[in-house]
Formats: sequence, structure tokens, C-alpha cells
Amino acid sequence: MNLWQAVKMAWKSIWGKKGRSALTILGIFIGIAAVMTIVSVMDGYKRAMLAQYAAMGTGMLNVSIYNWAYDDEGNDISKDYFPDLRAFCDAVPEIRGVSPQGRLYNVAVSYGTKNTANMQRQYDDMGNPVGDFPPDMYYGSDQYSACNNLKLARGRDLAALDMSKYNQVCTIGADAAKMFFGSSNPVGKKLLVGGTGYRVAGVYASRRTENSGNVNSNLDNFIVFPYTDQRMLGGEKPSEFVIKLRDSDDMKEVKTRVNGFLKGLVPNENFYVYSNDQWQQYEEQALGMIGGVLAGIAAISLLVGGIGIMNIMLVTVTERTREIGIRRAIGAQRSGIVAQFLIEAGMLCGFGGIVGIGVGTVGSLVLGKLLFKMTIYPSFPVTLGAFSLSVAIGVLFGSYPAAKASRLQPVEALRAE
Repeated sequence: MNLWQAVKMAWKSIWGKKGRSALTILGIFIGIAAVMTIVSVMDGYKRAMLAQYAAMGTGMLNVSIYNWAYDDEGNDISKDYFPDLRAFCDAVPEIRGVSPQGRLYNVAVSYGTKNTANMQRQYDDMGNPVGDFPPDMYYGSDQYSACNNLKLARGRDLAALDMSKYNQVCTIGADAAKMFFGSSNPVGKKLLVGGTGYRVAGVYASRRTENSGNVNSNLDNFIVFPYTDQRMLGGEKPSEFVIKLRDSDDMKEVKTRVNGFLKGLVPNENFYVYSNDQWQQYEEQALGMIGGVLAGIAAISLLVGGIGIMNIMLVTVTERTREIGIRRAIGAQRSGIVAQFLIEAGMLCGFGGIVGIGVGTVGSLVLGKLLFKMTIYPSFPVTLGAFSLSVAIGVLFGSYPAAKASRLQPVEALRAE
């Protein structure tokens, strides 16, 4: 019997038992669809995460200094390390800029009827902000935008004079501008911050890209104030700083130099220097672990489907015992019997794989739009791998029934009812 005859006989057997065949491939296509969807969603999340990191900028060093001192009355008398740190960074050609990077909390901002005191952070099921969302508030120097990959869309940036003159100004992100001012130009208008008026000097362009999806959907909803405004800081000294490098390739060398400088500046080495690339690596590792767990769950479905294939093929061998006996009696080789049943098992799983690929593609497109607002197609290697895996499962789990069929003795097989 040649290969084409074996394929035709396998197709005849599958088509003759359509209901049973459909139920048999159910477990396979569910497993393949789950694997493809998981891989695609993980790929979409990674693309969104990388797009976010690209929007925030690469080649950044973060510095945290933990060195606080207070007098007997509880006043902060710790040293302000920023002037020394900036003088050091200005002397290093590989460094583009440095700025304090602090967060402000529990400060109400209002303009007209909009007041952050009445806003809450709420999200829908897809992770999108719901309603008016209170902006994040930061303080920084005139190099804050350079350090955080921000570009102006309107107005001007924070300037050195704003720091030295203690000007009550601020710059805002694109989403904050839209929330407070709608379609009008915010530049020159005043936001009430803790009851004090702060003039909007400029508006930053949006950093969100079409690939950033819903990852950090609050990326452009922020306000930046001069770090020298002690009304905002409550008298505390900045302790968090960001250093922007001209080239990410200089990261290791600059990090070593910054560490060496701070060791001679900060008592007891109470500081920590780390790059934003570290967090990206941590997230990728965590993503890989989560993907592995989900893939393991999907693999269980494939295992169940494979066991179902083996069970059905054993039933098929029992049903066709006399046929096998006749074929063996007229000279059929054991290899031909094995090939026939392996082809049938492979075809069953191959059909399941094709259906699974279709369902997995649809699932990837739907989840990509819902979760990341992007179109995610399973890659060709993933699609080819999924189909190959489905056929391999059929061959693997069909091997035992095929071998059992080939070992039947012609006389005993012909006696079977």
C-alpha cells in the first residue's frame, strides 16, 4: 500500500465517523488555540511595555539618597545633595542632564469646575481610566524634560530662572491639559494648587504611541513644578534624582563613576543607583514566568487531547481487527499497518490544529484590541509551530495503537467478531 492509499483510507475512516472525529479533535484545537492566544497576548504585552519604555526614554540612571537629619524640634536639617550632584554631572560629557524626580501627594489642583479633590482613580475592566483622573504631580529642575524624554507641544519648558526666582509656574502633560482646559490653549492660564495660583508655562506632547496600548494609560496625565518651591515640598530636600545619558552604551561606565562620586559625598553610603533597564529586565523575567505557567496550563489541555486521540485510535483498532487480519493474510507489511494508523491519528490532530489556529488567531485579534488597543496577529513561526505540534501529538499518541494493530496475528484477527 502506497502513501496516497493510506491517506485516502484514513480520510474515509475519519469522514465515516464525523461526530466521533469532531469530538476527538475538540481537545486538540482547544489546546492549540489556548497556546496561540497566550503567546500572542504575551507578545502584545511585551510590545506595549517596550513602547512605554521607549516613550519614557532609555539610558536613564535613577539615584536614591537615604540620608535624613532632623533637629530637636523635628525640622529637616539634612543636606541638599542636588547642587553637588548637578555640578558633577555637568562635568561628565557622557551625561545629558540631571534633575530631582520627586512625587507630590495630597495636594488638590483645580481650574474652574475641575478639582482633583473630587476625583478618584477608577478603571474599567480593560484597565482604562474612567472619568476625570487625578494627575500625578512631580517636581524637577530645568532639565526634567530632557531626563524624561519629554518634548514641548506648546509654550516653554521650566527654566533655571524659575528655580532661582522661585517662580510659581508649572508644565503639564497632554492628558492633564485636555482634562483641565479642554481644547483651549492652557499656556498662561493659572491652576490653583493648594490654594496658590501656578501659571502654566508649557504643555508636553503625548508620549503614548499606538503600540503602548493600555500599559500605563496615565502616562501623559501629570504636572511638573520647580523643585525649589518649598511651599510644595514642605521644606524637605529632594532625595530622588534621574540622570539622563547621551548614549545607553555608556551606562556601565557612568554608573560606576556616579557610584564613586556619591561614596565620597553621602555618609555611610546611604544611596542606591540603578538603571531603568533593570526594571525592564525584571518585567521581562516576570512575564516569562507568567507565560510559562499559562503555557503549562494549556499543555494540560493538549495532553488530555492526546490521550483522547490514543483512546479513539485504540477503539478504531478494535473495530477494524478483521480488516487488519485480512490485510495481513494477503501480505500487508507491519510497516504499512503502522503507517495507516499513524496517518489517521496525524490527520485527526492536524484538523484540530487548523481549527485551533483559526480560533487562536481570532482570540489574539480580539484580546489585542481589548487589552492593548493594537492588532496582534500570531507570527508565522508560532502558527507553523502550533500546526506541527498538533500533528506531532497525533503521531506520538497514535504510536501505541498503531503498534498494537501491526502486532495482531492474522489468524486471531480473522476470528474476531
